[in-house]
Amino acid sequence: MRQNNVSTQATLVAGKATPRGKFPHVKRAGDFLFVSGTSSRRPDNSFVGVEVDPMGVTQLDIRAQTRAVIDNIRDILRSVGADLNNVVEISTFLVNMNDFGGYNDVYGEYFDYEGPTRTTVAVHQLPHPHLLIEIKAVAYHPQ
Repeated sequence: MRQNNVSTQATLVAGKATPRGKFPHVKRAGDFLFVSGTSSRRPDNSFVGVEVDPMGVTQLDIRAQTRAVIDNIRDILRSVGADLNNVVEISTFLVNMNDFGGYNDVYGEYFDYEGPTRTTVAVHQLPHPHLLIEIKAVAYHPQ
């Protein structure tokens, strides 16, 4: 498909959680890759960073969820020949800004000042009550 003389290609990545809507995991537009909002959801619809005890008490772990989200983005990028070092911009959505410290610590395991630009915002909620974080990314990877 061509839009405005820029070739585009949308990709659903095998082995990743199926999007909860009609959108791709990643879309190439020229030399840029746009990764849709990504969570810690696994292909079986369970979530990394979520523990529910027999009484139904839920423990949510921002560090585990952040690590899983960034790993999922890495896997999505690798499926189209790119990697995290190609990421130029990240937008992060946190349900609670009290989780910023844990998120920021894990983020620093993957990126430094030479990494992508970043925006982090608080949102009222995400598509599932067990989700603390969602990240979308833009990568530059010439064809």
